[in-house]
Amino acid sequence: MSASNSLIITSLLSLVACHGAETPTAAVPVPVAPMQSAPLQAATKLQAVTVARGLEHPWGLAFLPDGRMLVSERPGRLRLVARDGAVSAPLKGVPAVFASGQGGLLDVVLHPAFATNQWVYLVYAEPDPQQASLAGTAVARGKLVGEQLQGVQVLFRQQPKVAGGNHFGARLAFALDGRFFLAMGERFQRDRAQHPMEHLGKVVRLHDDGRVPADNPFVGRPGYQPEIWSLGHRNVQGAAIHPQSGQLWTAEHGAQGGDEINTPKAGRNYGWPVITYGRNYGGGKIGEGTAKDGMEQPQHYWDPSIAPSGMAFYTGNRYPGWRGSLLVGALRGQHVARLSLDGERVVAEEKLLMELGRRVRDVRQGPDGWVYLLTDAADGEVLRLELQ
Repeated sequence: MSASNSLIITSLLSLVACHGAETPTAAVPVPVAPMQSAPLQAATKLQAVTVARGLEHPWGLAFLPDGRMLVSERPGRLRLVARDGAVSAPLKGVPAVFASGQGGLLDVVLHPAFATNQWVYLVYAEPDPQQASLAGTAVARGKLVGEQLQGVQVLFRQQPKVAGGNHFGARLAFALDGRFFLAMGERFQRDRAQHPMEHLGKVVRLHDDGRVPADNPFVGRPGYQPEIWSLGHRNVQGAAIHPQSGQLWTAEHGAQGGDEINTPKAGRNYGWPVITYGRNYGGGKIGEGTAKDGMEQPQHYWDPSIAPSGMAFYTGNRYPGWRGSLLVGALRGQHVARLSLDGERVVAEEKLLMELGRRVRDVRQGPDGWVYLLTDAADGEVLRLELQ
């Protein structure tokens, strides 16, 4: 096997995420070490084939039923990419974005019934109409008609809007019941991830039209925003629904170390910044340590950081041994991490495309069964991961 497919192979984790109703006991994950994990066949090699280029910091990728792609560009443009790689002019109707730092046009996701309703959901950094220096993560949807979005309406606005260009998150994932999760960052204001009256550092759960589900965990609880599903997150940039269990999985940036894979459960607290496996930039402890009663442990963590971003469960048959794996793009690591799972336990890791040399912003499985990547660059690309 080539160096690009070399296993970083990892040992079985002893972590078991606790699922008690109120005060789960802490189960501590251990860093992974080498083990064998359904690798590609020894004679098989991977190659990243360029499908489209010339995209400015592409962020999100969604496949249309006809095989074309919608790709968001962080500066605020949404493009159609044809199957032959031709890139359209910017689509009309996209909301104005706060294009500063990590902010801008972020995720793009189709409604599960897109074939009949044409709804496209956009996640973006929204500027405050009164104070240009303030912004917050928002969700809007519009109907894709030709090369424009029509009837665009904002469904959710993160509150409060704050200054700065960091840690917007954000990823949107539709659950199997048609509701969606929005996973957000804490806007680089760490303590606010624990504030239950704010959306910063939270996962929220909403109906497809933005209404709050009556069975959300904090509905009717004084001092809590009813949209909140889970809290204590730092900067979530990956989200995917397990195709069989329907469980939400997320990928979250740590500080210096401590990137996490989590499976956010209703009403649970994932600890940031009280507990973390990361450290302050330049050194120094954050919070109270790595575990605390009433706060959840990650399913997996990285130290040093890989800066995880878009992620997807692989359900196809193109790659031997991959079915059921969780694929995670790495920005700092400039590779794709393939995580092998046993239920909700991460049991092994394989780092793919270590020679790629490009920040991987999003990972999606195409309708053809191949894996597609977005590279985060001023001249970003759509890549297809093929076998040689």
